[in-house]
Amino acid sequence: MPITTQQFMSHVRENPVNDRLLSTLPSLGLPHCALTAGCLFQTVWNLKSGNEPGHGIKDYDVFYFDDSDLSWEAEDQAIRRAKDALGELSEKVEIKNQARVHLWYSEKFGRPYPILRKVEDGIDRYLISCTRLGINVADCRVYSPDKFDDMWNGVLRINPLNAQPDLFRNKCQEYLSRWPWLVIAA
Repeated sequence: MPITTQQFMSHVRENPVNDRLLSTLPSLGLPHCALTAGCLFQTVWNLKSGNEPGHGIKDYDVFYFDDSDLSWEAEDQAIRRAKDALGELSEKVEIKNQARVHLWYSEKFGRPYPILRKVEDGIDRYLISCTRLGINVADCRVYSPDKFDDMWNGVLRINPLNAQPDLFRNKCQEYLSRWPWLVIAA
């Protein structure tokens, strides 16, 4: 039986880093800011596996969307504000302005990337469908276009919107090494 949005949020907040980020990030005033990616679903998978909530989570992704200034300097300023607010924790936090991803993506990954119009557009491009999750830090509204069934049941399906589908198997294998109960859908 899948979990509800309320249960999902309860699990996410059991990870003290997630809880602190959800409490602190609103004070930064980043427009359309969301906590997203592995820190959310990996926390749930850890709890289901009997692990500590933050076990093996490498980083905590924060997306925001500000198309008023697409310069690296503006994004760097946001990163520095977060560093000041989060202290040592900021070393584990990756902050990205989704309005400017298309400016650097092709140089870094060798593939074109579309211009995004909102934070959710970036979340929608994750490799694995059930990982497309985000929490708006202003109101804790959850973005979950694939609902929670596959995430809760550990079903890994390729996301057809992802710009790098060739990386799907590698990412699945990485996840299976930590949570062997996960299943790759054909």
